[in-house]
Amino acid sequence: MERITLQDKSFRTYIPHSEIDKAIDQVASKLNRDLKDEDRPVFIGILNGSFMFTADLMKKINLNCVVTFVKLASYSGTTSTGNVKEILGLGIDITNRTVVIVEDVVDSGSTIVKLVEDLKKRNPKQIKICTLLFKPDAYKEAIPIDYACLSIPNDFVVGYGLDYNDLGRQYKDLFVID
Repeated sequence: MERITLQDKSFRTYIPHSEIDKAIDQVASKLNRDLKDEDRPVFIGILNGSFMFTADLMKKINLNCVVTFVKLASYSGTTSTGNVKEILGLGIDITNRTVVIVEDVVDSGSTIVKLVEDLKKRNPKQIKICTLLFKPDAYKEAIPIDYACLSIPNDFVVGYGLDYNDLGRQYKDLFVID
C-alpha cells in the first residue's frame, strides 16, 4: 500500500515494516545487553500509540522482565496540546527496579517529562527511555533518550500504532502526511 487517506488527510508510505523491524532488532539487542544484570526490569508501554512497538519489541527481549502499560494523552489531530493527561495509571510496584518507558514517538518531550516526574515519586532504581521514533528537531527537554529505533524529521506520521484522530493505527508500515 503506497497511499492511504484518513478523514481529510492523505498519507504516503514513509518507512516500510521491514525497516521498522530491523531497527527494533538493533534496539532489542542493546536492551538485552544493557539490562542483562538487572532484576526483573519493568517495561512500561504508553498507550495507545506504542502497542504495536511494545509487542514487537518484547518478542525480541530475552530478559526476565515485567511488561505493563499506562495510558496518557496529549495529542489533538496532528499536533501536541502540551497538556499530558493520565487516563490509565501504573498498577505495580517499581521500587528499586529499572524501568524502561516504551514510547511510540518522542517529539516535544512533554509526555516523557510528565511520566518521568510521576515515576520518580515511586523510587525506581533508574528510568530509561526507549522510543520507536525520535524527532530530535522537536525535542527540547533535558531527559536523555536512551534507545531510539529511528530518528525522523518533525513530520506527522501514522501507522504502526500511531493515529490521526483515532484512525490508521492498524497499518504495519509508517505513513507520512502528503
